[in-house]
Amino acid sequence: MHSRQPSGRSRTFARSSSLAVAALLALSACDGAPEEDGRARAGGDAVVVAPGKPGEPGRTLSADEARRAAPVDRPNSADFDYAEMMIAHHTQALVMTGLVPSRAASQGVRQIADRIAAAQRPEIGTMRGWQKRNGADGRPRTPHDHGAMAGMATEKQLADLGAARGTAFDRLFLQLMITHHKGALTMAGDALSDGNDLTVEEWATELVAQQTTEINRMARMLKEL
Repeated sequence: MHSRQPSGRSRTFARSSSLAVAALLALSACDGAPEEDGRARAGGDAVVVAPGKPGEPGRTLSADEARRAAPVDRPNSADFDYAEMMIAHHTQALVMTGLVPSRAASQGVRQIADRIAAAQRPEIGTMRGWQKRNGADGRPRTPHDHGAMAGMATEKQLADLGAARGTAFDRLFLQLMITHHKGALTMAGDALSDGNDLTVEEWATELVAQQTTEINRMARMLKEL
């Protein structure tokens, strides 16, 4: 989908490797653990073997090195930006889906709008809770032009959507929502590439899977109109 996603997966692998290091370190501290548990003794200090990247050998770390290699998953600016912008992005999606019941002709459009709203409304609350827990209110805020975010509909497009009815509404809704979803994929790719928080990474990964499926479904529906 995005050229940045592989770097996100590499970061996830690195975290997994670090977790494995931490786990091995814990094993090395257990009394009576057999030497076959993957550790070695050198000069009385415990050492652990850290898994290598795919195709690369593992490496031996001292206890201190293993502790330093453990992941630190504090949110960074990319994580906070993702949460803030995705809340605004989801909010516009709810505005668009809110127009469907009184305007759409297609049952398929009604169903996918219900699905989008049912997923994104609670996600807004979840992201706001994450912001509060992580002290977003006390951080310097990065200025964002929400209207310029990837995939966001313009005021004119929203007005046109609100004025449309029947098949014309269905077609415009699908076009705008496909673009909206593609913008969300771009934002998720940025979070996976540049973020540091595991929770945000999970959100972005899930969004990519869900909204890619919805894009494909809406594209098929659009062809049938």
